Amino acid sequence: MKEKYSKIFVSLPVLDEQDYLPFCLKAFEKQTFRNFEVFICVNQPDEWWNIEEKKQICINNQKTLEFLKSYNKIPLKIIDKSSKSNGWDKKNLGIGQARKTIMDEISSTADNDDLVVSIDADTVFNENYFSSLVNTFNEKPEAVALSVPYYHNLTDDEKANMAILRYEIYMRYYLINLFRIKSPYSFTALGSAIALPVWAYNKTGGITPKKSGEDFYFLQKLSKCGKILNYCSEKVYPAARFSDRVFFGTGPAMIKGAKGDWDSYPIYDYSLFDEIKKTYDAIPTLFLKDTETEFTAFLKQQFKSDNLWELLQNNSKSLEQFTRAFHGKADGLRILQFLKAKQKLINKTEEECLKEFISKFYKDDFIKTDIDLQTFSFSSSSVETIDSMRNFLFETENNYRKSGL
Repeated sequence: MKEKYSKIFVSLPVLDEQDYLPFCLKAFEKQTFRNFEVFICVNQPDEWWNIEEKKQICINNQKTLEFLKSYNKIPLKIIDKSSKSNGWDKKNLGIGQARKTIMDEISSTADNDDLVVSIDADTVFNENYFSSLVNTFNEKPEAVALSVPYYHNLTDDEKANMAILRYEIYMRYYLINLFRIKSPYSFTALGSAIALPVWAYNKTGGITPKKSGEDFYFLQKLSKCGKILNYCSEKVYPAARFSDRVFFGTGPAMIKGAKGDWDSYPIYDYSLFDEIKKTYDAIPTLFLKDTETEFTAFLKQQFKSDNLWELLQNNSKSLEQFTRAFHGKADGLRILQFLKAKQKLINKTEEECLKEFISKFYKDDFIKTDIDLQTFSFSSSSVETIDSMRNFLFETENNYRKSGL
């Protein structure tokens, strides 16, 4: 039987990446799966040529272009959005615009049954990564996307290590709780860890070119069209680095976190996820009549409507149809907004939230670790201890990913 997916097109945006790009290219060179092409967009706003503190980035991008033009170890298609008069204008710029430009180009070239793999230039992966993606999609050909497992390797910089571990613990804690309540938005959105079929890209109308967070909104849009997978046999390894190239995400989070500001990435009290779960459990009742939960009350405020469900009820011929419509409205963005709003009312430290969560749901598994839960602290525990916490959450998350939830 012929496999559905047999070719990969890589989407790779590049902005001032001389230090990391060679390692990323080396990972491509080592792939056991060889039927792939890399579409690489070297980019920056055109106005940076006239801004003194940004001009060096433009010059560095030109050096990258020259290097890539002479590079012939893997098939490359270079998209120049950095030379003078070729860069982004003031309205269309940023990482989202770069990803859209590349993926649109791929979708106009590739077949529907080819795969698009989104990678960042600071990311590496093992030699079987591409083959694992092809195998995963051939096993689940109906899937609209794959949110790839990831893991940040630590560095020689203790400050960077503390920041990336805290950020990664936030992301894993968040995803584990979404898995726990069986949310349809149980995925992690990293631009360096997404794969999807070309047909799914075209079906959704492509990626929206937001300046930051385009990966989150893209996966959310895909999830409303079909199943997003969360597991393959390999993972990607993004760099743990301070970076302000995007407005929010890993790099900016690390910069703010290193200054002690984690307000945008709290460890939410697990009870807030339980409140969302209560609403999920009430969907059959909500299909028939309005019923109030803490989450539905919040949604009514967000949408400025007291009759939020009436239109969905009238237009849904079945509970299944209503459920899809409900989740279309109460999506991942609304979940995040609810958690942020309600967490401000929780009078607990982040360590208390984490400890209560582990004690309630994963106490037996946690006993097997060497972490003293009572003394664990993001500020005073060692890098080794915080890394052990990260690894415990990584394994817990990975078990959920494997289960297909």
